[in-house]
Amino acid sequence: MRALHQLFAQRARTQPEVTAIVSGPEKVSYGEFEDATNRLARLLIAAGCHPGDRVALLVPKSIAAIAGMFGALKAGCIYVPIDTGSPAARIEKILDSCEPRLLLASTGGAGAFACQPRRSSMRIAWLSSSPPPAGLDCVFTWRDLPSVSAAPVDSPTRPEDPAHILFTSGSTGVPKGVVITHSNIFHFIDWAIPYFGIAAGQRISCQPPLYFDLSTFDVYGTLISGAELHLVPPEIGLLPHKVAEFIRSHRLTQWFSVPSVLKYLSQFDVVRRDDFPSLERLLWCGEALPTPVLIYLMQRLPHVTFTNLYGPTEATIASSYYTVRKCPREETVEIPIGQPCGGEDLAVLDESLGPVPPGETGDLYISGAGLSPGYWKDPAKTNSVFLSHPTRGRIYKTGDLARMGKDGLFYLLGRADTQIKSRGYRIELGEIEAALSTFDILREAAIVAVRSEGFEGMIICCAYVPSNSNEVTPVMLRSRLASLLPPYMMPARWMSLDALPLNGNGKVDRPRLREMFSAARAPLATGECRAMSAVQTSAEVN
Repeated sequence: MRALHQLFAQRARTQPEVTAIVSGPEKVSYGEFEDATNRLARLLIAAGCHPGDRVALLVPKSIAAIAGMFGALKAGCIYVPIDTGSPAARIEKILDSCEPRLLLASTGGAGAFACQPRRSSMRIAWLSSSPPPAGLDCVFTWRDLPSVSAAPVDSPTRPEDPAHILFTSGSTGVPKGVVITHSNIFHFIDWAIPYFGIAAGQRISCQPPLYFDLSTFDVYGTLISGAELHLVPPEIGLLPHKVAEFIRSHRLTQWFSVPSVLKYLSQFDVVRRDDFPSLERLLWCGEALPTPVLIYLMQRLPHVTFTNLYGPTEATIASSYYTVRKCPREETVEIPIGQPCGGEDLAVLDESLGPVPPGETGDLYISGAGLSPGYWKDPAKTNSVFLSHPTRGRIYKTGDLARMGKDGLFYLLGRADTQIKSRGYRIELGEIEAALSTFDILREAAIVAVRSEGFEGMIICCAYVPSNSNEVTPVMLRSRLASLLPPYMMPARWMSLDALPLNGNGKVDRPRLREMFSAARAPLATGECRAMSAVQTSAEVN
């Protein structure tokens, strides 16, 4: 196996004139991208970057940003993509942790970090054709690329070397950096490319941001296979009509995103019968896709293959898959996370790391080629979740609850921390959400629990978005839920919103919802059905 950038270089030599990346009106061929990234690698080396150094990327999703990724790899470095929309304080924490030798910035990212950092070991380069802000001292700019040789750089990269560090939210408030190696990524795409049939001439979406691990599959799966990568503008992610038009106008072969994007396509009914004629497959990962949404899409797109992928960042992109062979007959049908991807293994274990019998709930663990080496400079946190198993070797505790069905497939039951105890009952919050997802009067809904000083221990809270302009009240929702769930699973607090808050990865921001419920007035009495005054606009929530 070779390093990721070497695999791309091999592809570029065979099809230099073929379009590699499309971003709005801009496009770049394989040959042009290979030359640009070779030049960028030479500039990084000239700026003092050595193998193993970190190169931070504070650049919006663009051709230049992906060039920064490949340029860093070709210089033997580890790239660290950062959300340009993050507060400066969070960016500072990430930079403090990864200690980059150089920061690549550009228009769109400069606002979050406009001043020269107070780090003597870190320098700044400007990856934009527009000039850098006044006063920003840059070691080189994008305009310097033509003056540098495009000859390949001979970097001593090994498969086991880190390719990037992806920072995710940490429970202590400090972002945690997940280290992902060339080998981790290669093993997944080596399975995924032939399984999904990704090949030259196909057009693949890149919807997630580059700091989210789903984009890793989009970028490397596409460019190593010789296909065409289409960057989806971030601003259209929650505009269902524009998402649908993007898929149509770009004649995409593959769409891959978090379920929230697909929910909006369904809720606003923007997918026509036999729509997207070029689309061959639709993939999702990151959260459970409500079965009613899947039914909607499968009925309108009978020519498309639908695949559910599952996997945490710590296990590289995805660890299991399930391709839905036929449209579910009922909205309550449970969609499994399926079976392990090539080179991966899943297990449902008890507290003693013993096997849980099929049909029973336990903790989900992953082992195999995708496991990260651990968290950047945090051995204590690494050792707390990456464990040694007597027969399975190194395993990762996902924090998810799961069971194995009689069909031999794995079924995800939600986060272990979403299983609460209220009034003596053990309750899985995901079960309440699944019931709410079948209601046509709701566009979306999320369940969280907040701590109570009363006898109940935890209070179940429901945030919901009515469909269209329907008048939806907690009384109506309780009445419908009563036919599906026992009384002890009924939410006690309700909040009507114009949209659920989402985090930077497009997932429902549950910590934010808990904050909203906690910041609201005192808990309502059990059984009271008056919605809180918390209606907000999409812009305010997002």
